[in-house]
Amino acid sequence: MVEDSEMDAFLVLEELRRAGYDPEVERVTTARDFLKALESGKWDLIIADYCVPGFGGMPALSLLRERGVDLPFIIVSGTIGEDQAVAAMKSGAHDYLLKDKLARLAPAVERELRDAQVRRERHQAERELRTSREQLRALAAHLQSVREEDRKLIAREIHDELGQTLTGFKMDLAWIRHRLQPESAEISPQPLLDKISEMGALIDGAADLIRKLCTELRPGILDDLGLIPAVEWQAREFQKRTGIECALKLEVANLNFEPQRSTALFRIFQEILTNVARHAGADRVDVHLKRTDGEVILEVRDNGKGLEPAKLSGEESLGLLGMKERALLFGGKVSFVGKKGAGTTVTVNIPLTEPAAAPKTRRTATQRAAAQPKEAR
Repeated sequence: MVEDSEMDAFLVLEELRRAGYDPEVERVTTARDFLKALESGKWDLIIADYCVPGFGGMPALSLLRERGVDLPFIIVSGTIGEDQAVAAMKSGAHDYLLKDKLARLAPAVERELRDAQVRRERHQAERELRTSREQLRALAAHLQSVREEDRKLIAREIHDELGQTLTGFKMDLAWIRHRLQPESAEISPQPLLDKISEMGALIDGAADLIRKLCTELRPGILDDLGLIPAVEWQAREFQKRTGIECALKLEVANLNFEPQRSTALFRIFQEILTNVARHAGADRVDVHLKRTDGEVILEVRDNGKGLEPAKLSGEESLGLLGMKERALLFGGKVSFVGKKGAGTTVTVNIPLTEPAAAPKTRRTATQRAAAQPKEAR
């Protein structure tokens, strides 16, 4: 409150109390005190006298605008001309009234608090929308990068391993053809049989490589046997590949997920294990899969260095964002709880069925205002 008269301040506060408010007030009379109070950031409303010696409503309004603070600003003055009132409103004041007509104060305060809440909600929604768009752009770029990296690895495997195998196979065929030429002095069957055996080994190696590539692209066990065996297989492969102990506790014997939902949960599980291997520095992972009446819950806990809150945003969090997006497609969610030096727990909740679309209702401004407690500071 910008007010130099203690009596006028008392009358204003009494009017607010009669309207059901319990205001917490700091009264200031100088620009320095006004800025100091403003820095606390705890205020809901500013009530200012238009004329205060050395200060007043217009200088206070100017300081408020310079700092970009969005607070309801109501001018309460003993005398104010129409031109002054219009100038104040154009400068950003939300309302003005005379001190001898304080009956209009409470409705003005209620309206401005309600409108301020609407503005805050709108600004928050805009910030969240901007953040979401930035995250989605970053995620799209990340997914493209991951896709290209996967293609590069697969191309390298095919070129180096499978290409080498086929080249060796071709050389062996040339060797056999040479031995079977009519001008050859003597054809001994044993070297030919040995060479054919070597060629069989090459074919077996090529088949193993193809199975490996296909498994990395999409494990056949997920389509043939379902999610539970696929999780067990992935845990064994992870432990064999990394040396990190992976303990399973599966409280779901059978799970009739549709393929898309099973794939989403399995890929999230793979991403969690990948993050553990890359970043956690853990030597043990506990996996707990259970089912409730309405959802499947996957909990993965490691004993590593712990996920720091700062890592939940930024470029390093794109894998985490990808997991959240996969779960969100099916009405699910992914949460992360990490403590430095005490490991990280990732919990995935996937509904068993698609959530019913709730009817959209619009609350009027009056209804929103009624839901707000009548407390002003």
